[in-house]
Amino acid sequence: MSHSDNNVSANVNHAENNEIEIDDHAPLWKYVKRLDKLGKGGGNTMFECNYCHNTYKGSYSRVKFHLLKMSGNGIAPCKKVTDEVFAEMKKLMRECEHQLKSAAPRQVSLPNTDSLICSSMSNVEQKKRKGMNGPLDRAFQNEAREQCDAEVARMFYTGGLSFHLARNPHYRNSYFRASTLPGYVPPSYNALRTTLLQQEKRHIERCLQPIKSTWSTKGVSVCSDGWTDSQRRPLINIMATCESGPMFLKGINCDGEYKDKHCIANFLIDAIKEIGYQNVVQVITDNAPVCRAAGLLVEARYPNIFWTPCVVHTLNLALKSICSPKQNDDWYDKCSWISEIAADVGFIKIFIVNHNMRLTMYKDHCKLKLLSIAETRFASTLVMIRRFKEVKEGLEQMVISPNWSLYKEDDVGKARAVKEKILDEYFWDEIDYILSFTASIYEMIRMTDTDKPSLHLVYEWWDTMIEKVKAAIYRKEHKQLHEQSDFFDVVYQIILERWTKSSTPLHCLAHSLNPKFYSPEWLQEDPSRVAPHQDAEITRERKKCLEKYFSDDRARRDINVEYASFSMCLDDFGAIDAMNDRFHMEPMVWWIVHGSSTPNLQSIALKLLGQPCSSSCCERNWSTYSFIHSLRRNKLTPQRAEDLVFVHNNLRLLSRKSPSYKEGVTQMWDIGGDGFDNLGEEGVGMLEIANLSLDEPSLEVALFTGEDITNIVVD
Repeated sequence: MSHSDNNVSANVNHAENNEIEIDDHAPLWKYVKRLDKLGKGGGNTMFECNYCHNTYKGSYSRVKFHLLKMSGNGIAPCKKVTDEVFAEMKKLMRECEHQLKSAAPRQVSLPNTDSLICSSMSNVEQKKRKGMNGPLDRAFQNEAREQCDAEVARMFYTGGLSFHLARNPHYRNSYFRASTLPGYVPPSYNALRTTLLQQEKRHIERCLQPIKSTWSTKGVSVCSDGWTDSQRRPLINIMATCESGPMFLKGINCDGEYKDKHCIANFLIDAIKEIGYQNVVQVITDNAPVCRAAGLLVEARYPNIFWTPCVVHTLNLALKSICSPKQNDDWYDKCSWISEIAADVGFIKIFIVNHNMRLTMYKDHCKLKLLSIAETRFASTLVMIRRFKEVKEGLEQMVISPNWSLYKEDDVGKARAVKEKILDEYFWDEIDYILSFTASIYEMIRMTDTDKPSLHLVYEWWDTMIEKVKAAIYRKEHKQLHEQSDFFDVVYQIILERWTKSSTPLHCLAHSLNPKFYSPEWLQEDPSRVAPHQDAEITRERKKCLEKYFSDDRARRDINVEYASFSMCLDDFGAIDAMNDRFHMEPMVWWIVHGSSTPNLQSIALKLLGQPCSSSCCERNWSTYSFIHSLRRNKLTPQRAEDLVFVHNNLRLLSRKSPSYKEGVTQMWDIGGDGFDNLGEEGVGMLEIANLSLDEPSLEVALFTGEDITNIVVD
């Protein structure tokens, strides 16, 4: 074939190749003919050049070196490629590179502080600014620091992270450590959810051992509660709590299981076996019939363990019976007026919240937000009425303002009814009355709704609460305490009925072992008070409790002798320091210092005086579950969610024992979360705080910044 024929053939092949689909990553494949498929090893293939018709084997790089007449790579340059074709190849390469560059995902630039500032400055100001970027600025790498700040900020914005995370000490420490590790790469997605999570869980279990080792001396309470996660799976969590704080043990997925008394009892018994039955003082659950039946099964299995109903739940049920009576209740006629007042408050709140212009008017006159409290929350009716009372002045100013009458687009009749009700002094007098006689019940809910030791205080609190309720009702009715009040009789009947169903001999024994209640100072505060050993009811219940602890007659006789010595200040208890310290020392401290002469009674006292009286720690733990297993993370498996809750909850328990927890930029880092983000801005409140399951509106106006965070006073 002649030279001209070769050129014609090449041109024909070139024309044919123009119809071939071009790969932007390897466009020069267009100018060769591939004789076989691409191989698996390195992408080598047999190809024939369309110009010199020589056959070669290799990857795309060899095609490129051959056609572009580049030396090296083990292939000879093609001598048949003309200058015109060569220019076409180069142009195609540039177009493909541009196409790839245009199609590549572009990284959004970070804010450039200097350029933004300089663009708005005059020339003179820019020169001054540039002069500031001297050796000192370069030494501190100010520009790099600004860019790093921008990257961290963008991580928060794009990941939907709470600004509260910036106060987390582990977040801050990670940056300090990374700065000393050149080339450090953060852990991957899979590492975080598997190996690192299990490693952290094992480490926390080791860190919890010192607390567990004290259970044999301090005793422990097993608390349990049920919940349903975001995928409607029923869960039961079990926690162990004592004077050291609540420890999360396990979260049990009950999906597909019938949660009867035997099922719940088996879960509790498994936890007791893990802890050691000799260390467990009580099992605390709510007052549901199935939980009560399960608790009795546990008591039958372990005579030394008591089932104790949650005192907070008991008080909440009493409040519901008083504030929201049912028509078939015996006390409906006496208490229905309270539910009517609550209904009026709810009507006014809904009218304001559901009308945009009315809500705007409300915000102009009131700084606090109207609360929408779920009925499942503790004291939900009282919380709503208390907030309503706090914004009374603003509500009155709102309805007498001209704007209230001028706005006619919504229901005029309802608006008139709302105005009349808000300006009705009798309506506010009834609210004041409700808040006055329920104040002591609400206060006791707050005191018992913590993890602090309070089992030994419940009996006294209950008596004091009833006396305060009686005083408030009699003051309103202008009656003497010796007179009869039908309304108080009904309230007392409700409270007494709840106490009878929920009290246990353990309350009375713990009360009897509190040295404060034998001191002259405490007895003289109220003439009606008597020491526990002189109270017939307490004595009767204490004996029942000791009979469970000591089935042997001789052992029970010995413990009664020890109690007599303690209660009557005999032997070592008659020492001056032992008697004087009864009122001033904490009960556990007093028993450690002065109780060695009665070792059996001391052992019981140290266990009972460090126990809570409610299962509120379980209620708060569901907040942790909903925080971790949220709607956005609803595909978490129950086991991984349990591991995350175990790490989260117990890490908080350990962190709160650190001195740094109450100081510095990371103080109280685990409280509130997103609830703090808007405090002080728009009045958006935090309805839950560290140790409370109870919604507390008064905390809404608290600003947890600076020194204030360590000076929170909970009413």
